[in-house]
Amino acid sequence: MEQLTATLKKIEKQNYRAYQKIRGEYDFGDYRFLVDQVQADPHASASRVRAIRPWSLTGLEWLLDKSQAYQIAARDFIGRHFAQLSKQENSIDISLTGQTVLDSTAVLFTDEGIELRFRVNLPAEGRSVLGKKAINLLTFHLPKYIRRSTLERELDKSALTRHCEVIEDQEFMRDELDKLGLISFVGNGSILPRIAGNCDLPMEGALPFQAPESMTIDIITPNQGKISGLGIKKGITLIVGGGFHGKSTLLNAIERSVYNHIPGDGRETIVSNRDTYKIRAEDGRCIHGLNLSNYINHLPMGRDTTNFSTQDASGSTSQAAWLQESVEAGVQGVLLDEDTSATNFMIRDERMQALVCKGEEPITPLVDRIGQLRDSLGISTILVMGGSGDYFDVADHVIQMHAYQAIDVTQKAKEVIKQHPTQRSNESECALSTFAPRKLNRSVLQKILADGKFKISAKGTNSLRFGKEHIDLSALEQLESSSEINAIGWLWFELAQISGVSDNPTQDIRKILDEGWTTNMPVHGDLAKPRALDVVAALNRMRKARFQ
Repeated sequence: MEQLTATLKKIEKQNYRAYQKIRGEYDFGDYRFLVDQVQADPHASASRVRAIRPWSLTGLEWLLDKSQAYQIAARDFIGRHFAQLSKQENSIDISLTGQTVLDSTAVLFTDEGIELRFRVNLPAEGRSVLGKKAINLLTFHLPKYIRRSTLERELDKSALTRHCEVIEDQEFMRDELDKLGLISFVGNGSILPRIAGNCDLPMEGALPFQAPESMTIDIITPNQGKISGLGIKKGITLIVGGGFHGKSTLLNAIERSVYNHIPGDGRETIVSNRDTYKIRAEDGRCIHGLNLSNYINHLPMGRDTTNFSTQDASGSTSQAAWLQESVEAGVQGVLLDEDTSATNFMIRDERMQALVCKGEEPITPLVDRIGQLRDSLGISTILVMGGSGDYFDVADHVIQMHAYQAIDVTQKAKEVIKQHPTQRSNESECALSTFAPRKLNRSVLQKILADGKFKISAKGTNSLRFGKEHIDLSALEQLESSSEINAIGWLWFELAQISGVSDNPTQDIRKILDEGWTTNMPVHGDLAKPRALDVVAALNRMRKARFQ
């Protein structure tokens, strides 16, 4: 610590670049402080620093005997506690993940101890170093935050325990879904509505969710005991109902619950299969060498759809592509909302079929393929549908949302089918085909990186800079944090380290994620483990990517 103090005194009032001299490691007695990267100027991204405190000084060694889910939650709790302590200092920032708990690098448990990774904006006056102010920040205030967030007696142990047990139970319930034949589970008492579209906090005064008795199941969790709720079985489930009654709200809760949520979020007892993916229409996106023949065929002028590429896809083509890409990536459940879907991809009713014959329509609508996805590939679908009853014929279960409460109307839907049989024809001319995964040219990734000076960074949760490319990820609604997007970029970096062709990029990505993913990542605190589905979906949106 004395060395850091001496250096900061020495560079007082020098040009801001003099801060580069503090890079290195410092002994603070009960923890090590490492300055890994120093910002080039006061307006650049804040400096990256770390603090490592030995286990023997924390009283938290007992956490190492807990499950992986429990430890991830404990790391998250410590990070949130550090953020709360340091919020009075605008110059200190640790990466958080909102209402969700992700496997983040902001706090790590290592053999050596608890490691905090965060950023510090080093003080300046114009472009001059404020060494004395930096001394006050780094050697007086910061040590208090580090010590108080990594010492058991300074933490609210009951809150820590509850935080970890709630997350551990969610992970347990998610692991139980397959055994119970479910794709998702929505616990009774859950609060589904959020305050606003740009605020993920629970809406005050919202009506707690209650499952219909006929669809209620119980899950016995390790910490909270029995939790009852709506069990959404594998297969095809429709969510129907009038406008403003909560159809999309239920679907949104299901799509967000591929992740675990913190206590008090309202979605702590909602879990979905981790490989469940929300897809939508996405005008203008790129598509690379994809076989779309299951959904689009005999285009005008004989254009081939078995190896289809475009830089400007239409809504229906983009949604068909996203579905096929998800199948290729190993999706287990597909979520769709008619509000964000292309109508002509979803359905062609009998009147349109009568006017425009099948020979003149290239698109095979999803209604005629969705049953094949279930029966041939074991892929479940949860679909919000308020405008077409033709999906009743293929649905296994139908849930009506009325005043934000779920009603099982499966039998009623079957009666409707008998009373009002469909007049439309099934337009799937052949069985659903399966295709070998596309290969990825990794050399292209290397060139993109090199041309862009190897820069990788998230721009919020909507964009990723990879080398000189800027990839629009705004349609990937299930991405929770910019930390996930940063990690996606660095996973691509790992793929690019080997030249030539990846025979199965999804498989390669899953391998990196499953084999200690942080060991291959840079020493950054703003990374969070993404799902392989998201990594691949983002890669499919890189306009200069090359698949074959």
